[in-house]
Amino acid sequence: MAASLQSANPTLSRTLASTNKSPSFATFRSPFLRFNSTSVASNFKPLVSREASSSFVTRSAAEPQERKTFHGLCYVVGDNIDTDQIIPAEFLTLVPSNPDEYEKLGSYALVGLPASYKERFVQPGEMKTKYSIIIGGENFGCGSSREHAPVCLGAAGAKAVVAQSYARIFFRNSVATGEVYPLDSEVRVCDECKTGDVATVELREGDSILINHTTGKEYKLKPIGDAGPVIDAGGIFAYARKAGMIPSAAA
Repeated sequence: MAASLQSANPTLSRTLASTNKSPSFATFRSPFLRFNSTSVASNFKPLVSREASSSFVTRSAAEPQERKTFHGLCYVVGDNIDTDQIIPAEFLTLVPSNPDEYEKLGSYALVGLPASYKERFVQPGEMKTKYSIIIGGENFGCGSSREHAPVCLGAAGAKAVVAQSYARIFFRNSVATGEVYPLDSEVRVCDECKTGDVATVELREGDSILINHTTGKEYKLKPIGDAGPVIDAGGIFAYARKAGMIPSAAA
């Protein structure tokens, strides 16, 4: 795990090399991740234990990943949709771990889009969106590292984002929070779909597809890989508890 982080971030590599102690996880608190930090032991098990890999992480050929299906209306956006457009900075004071503020955060999802988007993702006065699938172009989620971005989409009721490419930090935050599935399309689906089209996303290891029922077209999606089980579990900490990597919240 440390090696992969170091290769992705040279600054982190130098930081890790300068200390012989890992930071105490028990002191970490995040308003985005719903867990009791005081219940987590500071002496961790390995990221993937043998017990976890046999019972949760790996699947035999006889036990394929359960197919997940999301069906509903599409909301189509273009390239370079940044985090200011997804959730403007003025709403970052809302704390997602508070249920009322979490719901309110969803009501502001994609409110920063320019006026050229005639249809609002969440209608004024509503708390939830009628669009369960967001379709975007290149570099979706660029900008700041705010975790509010994927959280507000999930809070609004979106299940998946299908885009040509993502900003790395948005993809990672989507997985860590477990709020939405960030799915890569092999073609520019945003040029062939319109807001309001009826669509289905079918997720399964190796053969995920997007079906636009309005146009009758189908689009192959790239496998989401190891990120899938983390999102299925509800985020990185829920995944770690389920796999036995960290104590459960009730322990």
